[in-house]
Amino acid sequence: MQFFELVLIIVTTVYVGFNRFVNKKLSKHYVTGLLVSIIALQLIFNGYRWQMIPAYLIWLIALITAFRQTRRKPKTIIRALKTIGMLVILALSIMLPSILPVFELPEATGPYTVGTRDLYLELDREEVITSDETDNRRFMIKAWYPSNESNGEEDPYIDQGGRNGFAQKYGLPTSMLNYLSKVETKVYRNIDIADETFPVLIFSHGYNSKANGYYALLTELVSHGYIVFAINHSYESTGSTFPDGTEVYFDYDYAGQIEAGTWEKIEPAIETFKNGLSFEERHPLVQKALSTYFVKDMIERWAYDIVDVVNKLDEWNNAGFFKDRLDVTNVGVFGHSRGGGAAGESLLNDSRIKAGANLDGVQWGQIVDTMFQKPFLFLSSDWPADHEDLNSHAYTNKSSSFFYKGTLLQTGHSNFMDIPYMIPLKALSLAGAIDPDLAIEIASKVTTSFFDRHLKNKEVDLNSLNSEYELLDLNVFKGDSLNSVSN
Repeated sequence: MQFFELVLIIVTTVYVGFNRFVNKKLSKHYVTGLLVSIIALQLIFNGYRWQMIPAYLIWLIALITAFRQTRRKPKTIIRALKTIGMLVILALSIMLPSILPVFELPEATGPYTVGTRDLYLELDREEVITSDETDNRRFMIKAWYPSNESNGEEDPYIDQGGRNGFAQKYGLPTSMLNYLSKVETKVYRNIDIADETFPVLIFSHGYNSKANGYYALLTELVSHGYIVFAINHSYESTGSTFPDGTEVYFDYDYAGQIEAGTWEKIEPAIETFKNGLSFEERHPLVQKALSTYFVKDMIERWAYDIVDVVNKLDEWNNAGFFKDRLDVTNVGVFGHSRGGGAAGESLLNDSRIKAGANLDGVQWGQIVDTMFQKPFLFLSSDWPADHEDLNSHAYTNKSSSFFYKGTLLQTGHSNFMDIPYMIPLKALSLAGAIDPDLAIEIASKVTTSFFDRHLKNKEVDLNSLNSEYELLDLNVFKGDSLNSVSN
């Protein structure tokens, strides 16, 4: 909650609690002056947002009451109803700006300022999601890059297509998210890129999530010297805005079509966990589910998007804004949720990608029949003990190189995103008990350290992070060894 919003809420609470005393002891002109001053300060310094309407309403009632002249004492029941009504409005005035705050993102700790610019990619391959057979695959990319500039136009938090799609997802009026324009991202659009060459990371978001809802995580990584190309997987993110202004949203019809009748492919694997079967007994059933469930096809589609971006790196590095800034010999991939699965899939498919990381996603697809040949990080949230741990079967073979398996304790699935900042109420955000800043700090530190070692060739001992963070449980494997080793 912003400062003058907090002042307004406190004064409003005091007024509701002691309004009879205030109205009796203070003149109506004093009450009016107080009203005008506080609301004016709040609007001037914090600006209007709809979450503050209940507080404005209380002061409107106060203003009317102050100037109303009546000699008749209201009946007890009328006074009681008025009191209850004021308390309800007061509760809303406290809850709404608290549940949906103008939140503050953490400051990046690296030596670089972070810049962004939008890229548009239209490909020759067919778009399988839309009904128009002439449609080709196209998607937006948000490029995040290091800069030495500290001034410029601040990047707005989430583009309009993403906001509208998010509102559509939860059945909200699109105007309800306009307050996000007040969020300071500390990221600047189209500022100059630093005069250096940087390793490249390609990021893939979660299913039906805000493709650009990872400011805290990505800003931290980029501030330490990486260029990140964050893909917006069209029709499977909440929303996207193309250069011509066209907005496309999550395609619920297509999602229903591909999911229909597929539960029978995953149900036997889920039941093996519920029935308490041993790892060996459930392994073949889980393997089959991982390689046949409909999400496998989605992961493969997203992996194609990732490879399409890799295909453009040489072109971007030879001319244009990113000329001579991309270290195309050191390319990594990472993603969250299903985007993490897509990152793993692309690592298996493209020899140009040197390392990959999966942040809390299931590794559907071909991994069940093979292993990684390159370094791979799997960082999980703190799932309950009865959770169906499909990845324990997916990653049985681990990697012929380094394999990192970590758990971020006291976290939920959303703790890798900005959602815990946007919706602080944990019951709604699906976040864990951990402080959101600490969750992002640990997740970004592990991810940055992993890529520092395998893309920048820095001497980094990831095992040492366990002693640095009590809420991190990280194991390092080399080859097919089941014993943690120092790297």
